[in-house]
Amino acid sequence: MTKCQNNTTQLTRNQAQDLLDFIDVSPSPWHAVETAKQRLSADGFTELNESDAWQLAQGGSYFVTRGGASIISFRLGSKPLAETGFNMVGAHTDSPGLRLKPHAAFASDGLTRIGVEVYGGPILATFTDRDLSLAGRVTLRSNSKKCAYENRLSLFKESIVRLPNLAIHMNREVNDKGLKLNKQTELPLIFSMNIDGETAESQFLALVAENIKADPADILSWEFNVYDTQKGSFWGANQEFIANSQLDNLASCHAALAAMIQAKKPEATIICALFDHEEVGSESTTGASGSFLKDVANRITMQCKLSTEDAARAGAKSFFISTDMAHAYHPNHPSAYEPCHHAHVNQGVVIKTNSNQRYATNADSAARFMLLCESAGVAYQQYAHRTDLGCGSTIGPIIASGLGIATVDVGSPMWAMHSLRESAGVQDHSDMINVLSVFFGGN
Repeated sequence: MTKCQNNTTQLTRNQAQDLLDFIDVSPSPWHAVETAKQRLSADGFTELNESDAWQLAQGGSYFVTRGGASIISFRLGSKPLAETGFNMVGAHTDSPGLRLKPHAAFASDGLTRIGVEVYGGPILATFTDRDLSLAGRVTLRSNSKKCAYENRLSLFKESIVRLPNLAIHMNREVNDKGLKLNKQTELPLIFSMNIDGETAESQFLALVAENIKADPADILSWEFNVYDTQKGSFWGANQEFIANSQLDNLASCHAALAAMIQAKKPEATIICALFDHEEVGSESTTGASGSFLKDVANRITMQCKLSTEDAARAGAKSFFISTDMAHAYHPNHPSAYEPCHHAHVNQGVVIKTNSNQRYATNADSAARFMLLCESAGVAYQQYAHRTDLGCGSTIGPIIASGLGIATVDVGSPMWAMHSLRESAGVQDHSDMINVLSVFFGGN
């Protein structure tokens, strides 16, 4: 191995390690946005507020959040926006899993349990027998103003809830028919033994209040995500794979942010948009179907003093790369895949196509991304779903139809999508960062 190859390998591993670290401190969409804010601020980005008047400087770098779980960052390019259009990358901060109900804690059979709802389409069986905990945000009444409130992030680092499996002696067919869990009756998480003189809810509220250093009486509401406390890891004979929760889709968020930070002085105005609620359809104020990206793009065009004509020109010249994870070929299950469209781990980023517009890719946008890959020295693969299986979707078609901007759907190949413990390739993540960096003008 040459010195150059060794350096490249070390860089690739460092990027994968940074991804694992990013996920480990971001066990909820609200934490993911906070982590993104910290990284952008450290690179000199200025935070904006949607309710304030914006004053954007030529070549400036900015970010703005909405709802605590969506964030858009951008750098103003050195060339006129009407001539370059926007170079945009999008991903999503949420992952499928379990969310707490408003009145979550209840007592039964000498135990306090936590009621949950299923968020999106997780593989529920993967939540059993894991060291689970809670992360999210808590809304408190504010003592500084009447009828005011504030949000605080909450993270329990130790395991405080669990979903024990039923012993095989009571479920003899589990290995033949698989583990099936009733979403209402068999998903409540065990939290604690009952405590004499305390209700289940007061016991839970006291723990939450202690975690955020607040008075239980000031807690108004919360949004909690159930997460796995096990840290991310490398695996494989040559440590060429990674495993962690939320690779779908924090891996894409991390790659997009890394590329944004690398692009110090882009010619085109670049945007990185990370949305909440993709796993449940994106129909929200913070989802890709909302107005967030359109609002930010419009405010940029106004700040750049573009006429209606020039704003239309900028839109026509813009390009959106929707980055979500892709299905890697699993050799144990060959019948689940479309022949001639096997996306292999560590063999290149994936271009996703579906003629029914579950993905926004067309021949033009695919070709444009292929040329970006060639410019970055990155391999690419093409994926299409089996015709007799329902195909998932992502934010690409939503953005393409909502903004009228040419769009391609791409992703890094991964195994066990929507499991609590997903796997992907070290090289693929580095390749995604590289091609997005070329797109943004960072390489």
